[in-house]
Amino acid sequence: MGRLNIALLSYRSNPHVGGQGVYLRHLSRELVALGHRVEVFSGPPYPTLDAGVHLTEIPSLDLYAEPNPFRNPRLSEFRDLVDVEEWLRMKTGAFPEPLTFARRVMKVLGERADEFDVVHDNQTLATPLLGVEGLGLPLVTTIHHPITYDRRIELAAARTLKAKFGLHRWYSFVGMQAKVARQLRMILTPSEASRTDVSTEFGVDPDRMKAILLGVDEGFVPPTKPRVPGRILAMASADAPMKGVATLLDAVAKLRTERDVELILVSKPVPGGRTERLIEQLGISDIVTLVSGLTDMELVDLMGSAEVACVPSLYEGFSLPTAELMACGTPLVASRAGAIPEVTGPSGESATLVEPGDVGQLAAAIEELLDDPARRAAYGAAGRARVEKLFSWRAAAEHVVAAYNEAIAAYQEERC
Repeated sequence: MGRLNIALLSYRSNPHVGGQGVYLRHLSRELVALGHRVEVFSGPPYPTLDAGVHLTEIPSLDLYAEPNPFRNPRLSEFRDLVDVEEWLRMKTGAFPEPLTFARRVMKVLGERADEFDVVHDNQTLATPLLGVEGLGLPLVTTIHHPITYDRRIELAAARTLKAKFGLHRWYSFVGMQAKVARQLRMILTPSEASRTDVSTEFGVDPDRMKAILLGVDEGFVPPTKPRVPGRILAMASADAPMKGVATLLDAVAKLRTERDVELILVSKPVPGGRTERLIEQLGISDIVTLVSGLTDMELVDLMGSAEVACVPSLYEGFSLPTAELMACGTPLVASRAGAIPEVTGPSGESATLVEPGDVGQLAAAIEELLDDPARRAAYGAAGRARVEKLFSWRAAAEHVVAAYNEAIAAYQEERC
């Protein structure tokens, strides 16, 4: 099949809200570069898109936007019953965005179904989207990882019954996602590890899933300036236990008693939240710098300035920051968790892999790498070479198009 008209759905898509936004931007750009027409349908925060990619905004009440998350909208903001549902679900502690976005976007698609050849959902996984194929369009869905992992890790970290109850309510959408996943025609995952985990956690037939590795933008390159001695870099797209930031902060506190180190943490933690409190409790605020809202160029410069980078996550379905750091030739200490070993290769190749959550192992591995310039250089070169070999957004887009064509052919055959 030649040029495809693709509807790409994402309930929230800004690159600064996490990997889903990065995936949307780079995949849509490369699909257009391959000659296809891509229209992104997104709720707020709206995505940053490249030239040639069309955007249709699907407005919501945007109830989680700073500086006033969990707000009560003015009466004049309510446009329809979906808005009312979104507000009521938020007030009862649920996360309504996937479901209410799906209700809104299905109305738009119902009016424009004849304009597209395929619909690609970026992990909305909401019940209304099961109606896409009734509109005459095949549905392909990306699941980056099963959110059951996030829920399980956060529940384990919760200290009170009230907190656990709140988390159960917040993650109530996960049951819907699992039920929807089992009914989907074709699911794309960013790694074999994620494919296995989606099958196990959501009960999905693995034969209906394809693992397509993600890419790294070509702007992520090794530095031309010397790295800063003792500088450790880490990234956390969310102030959540799954990112392992608490383990890293404990390890850095241990290291600073024995040597001069500094930690740059690319994150925007909740003001007064767990990360800020732990930094204060550990007495390391003088050596920890929090940064956020960086441009790609600023991020590349920062990645290239660190002697060692750390990925302490307790789980990842792929971990784009890991691959981006490798592209910058930055040596890694990373958790042996989820798809991270699939990205880095075996321990000792481009990274030292440690058990997730083990402060002692993490501190020792960082210290050993800081003391071994030859190994840092070897890790950096091997990481860069691995990225050049495996992680290309153009290759990812080509594989996604092949999946589209397979889904379209199967759908059309069923309708004959």
